[in-house]
Amino acid sequence: MSTINRVIEAGNEVSPLALRLPLGVIFVAHGAQKLFGSFGGYGLQGTGQFMESIGLTPGVLMAGAAGSAEFFGGLLLIVGLLVRPSALVLAVTMIVAILTVHIDNGLFMANNGYEFGLALLAGTVSLLVSGAGRLSVDEVLARRLNAQTA
Repeated sequence: MSTINRVIEAGNEVSPLALRLPLGVIFVAHGAQKLFGSFGGYGLQGTGQFMESIGLTPGVLMAGAAGSAEFFGGLLLIVGLLVRPSALVLAVTMIVAILTVHIDNGLFMANNGYEFGLALLAGTVSLLVSGAGRLSVDEVLARRLNAQTA
């Protein structure tokens, strides 16, 4: 099996769709907060200042990277395109968020803890393992690629 086949192999299950859609929406919204100031977010400059304050420098670059990973990764999850690589990037983004922003606050969200980030991390790792599932662009691409190589 080629590397491309391994990346886009989607699996036969429909269940990844139940993770892809809500996770994708959540990540798109959080990315839009960071990049564009949507949904009450602080935009690139404000998020960059926050990132600088916690030692992630240069702040605007870090905010752009995190916001882009979330926004574009979320869009890719929604449509089911390149789900495994997107899930990997989003999982790393969540690990960084948990370790740099939330870990010292304990588990619970009421204290700005890491429980939400941990749930998002678990969902992205699940998609990394399972792939996009049957109802995805990855599945269509894998089928076409397999038909060409057969």
